[in-house]
Amino acid sequence: MIEVSGLTKTYGKKRGIDRLNFTIQDGEIVGFLGPNGAGKSTTMNIITGYLSANSGAARISGIDVLEDPVAAKRNIGYLPEQPPLYLDMTVEEYLNFIFDLKGVKELKRKEHLAEVCELVGLKDHYKRLIRNLSKGYKQRVGLAQALVGNPDVLILDEPTVGLDPKQIIEIRNVIKNLGRNRTIILSTHILQEVSAICERVLVINNGQIVADDKPDNLSAMITGDRKLIVRVAGPRDNVRKILRSVEGVQFADVTVQSEKGSYDFLVEAKPNVDIRKPMFTALAKAGYPILQLKSMDLSLEDIFIKLTEEKKTVRQPQNKQPKKQRPEESAAPAEEAAESFAPIDVNLGGDADFEEKEGDN
Repeated sequence: MIEVSGLTKTYGKKRGIDRLNFTIQDGEIVGFLGPNGAGKSTTMNIITGYLSANSGAARISGIDVLEDPVAAKRNIGYLPEQPPLYLDMTVEEYLNFIFDLKGVKELKRKEHLAEVCELVGLKDHYKRLIRNLSKGYKQRVGLAQALVGNPDVLILDEPTVGLDPKQIIEIRNVIKNLGRNRTIILSTHILQEVSAICERVLVINNGQIVADDKPDNLSAMITGDRKLIVRVAGPRDNVRKILRSVEGVQFADVTVQSEKGSYDFLVEAKPNVDIRKPMFTALAKAGYPILQLKSMDLSLEDIFIKLTEEKKTVRQPQNKQPKKQRPEESAAPAEEAAESFAPIDVNLGGDADFEEKEGDN
């Protein structure tokens, strides 16, 4: 389980994240969404131990990441946007290296690595040089290193970026399978990916959580209503009269004549009322068949834009006078990032030092 409480991180006078609070239960796959600069990467880097927070706490399976980083990180598998790979190693050499680096002692090496490769579909590529693998298979190797040690929590940052459609589907299926017995945070800009994989969505904007719900519930949360487009074969006025008489319907009117003898109607239900069955029954009784029925719910893209745009409007200052700075908003010490703990599955293929740039979230 992941628990984040009162988490705040500042970069000078700018707040990367502002008193974040959320909990992710065991076995959940949660999409973590937000525009660039919203605070996604800052949050994940604190959870994984790359950065320290100014205030608040992040706990993995009850262990505070800052108070006991080594124990917490044993429960975390992290796949950054650029997988930490050594291209001159074979998959076998690399995963054995990660096994040693993580200090895994409770698992049998050969059996465990074989199981990990089976999970991510690398069984037939175990002896190959990583540099000779396609981008999709390099991504699988990145997933494999995150799985070494059987962590309870996986944190995946843009796991399908740059992949072709076939590779994206393959990686999505791998993540779904991994989520059967693990907790997963998936950060992505591909909103279809969230709909396809995630059971729950966290939307962050300007360093604060602006939505937390199942993908299917977000549209109703924003609009507060349910709208349907119904295509019915029958006289326009008669059909409209019947639709308006259905219990739970608060609005019904024709939008267009779709074809000869049939019309499209916009039908709006009262909040929390499902009108589909009584509407079908009333029209069938009158002998007017439904030719098409589709929802007018907002797409996830529309929801994302609406949430982030509305939040920006709310948070705009009302006057130009600078507000009094709170103690935790003071400039963070320059050496803070350097003193933060690097996770066990460090970025083996990149620079030794991690640099968090302001706004790079």
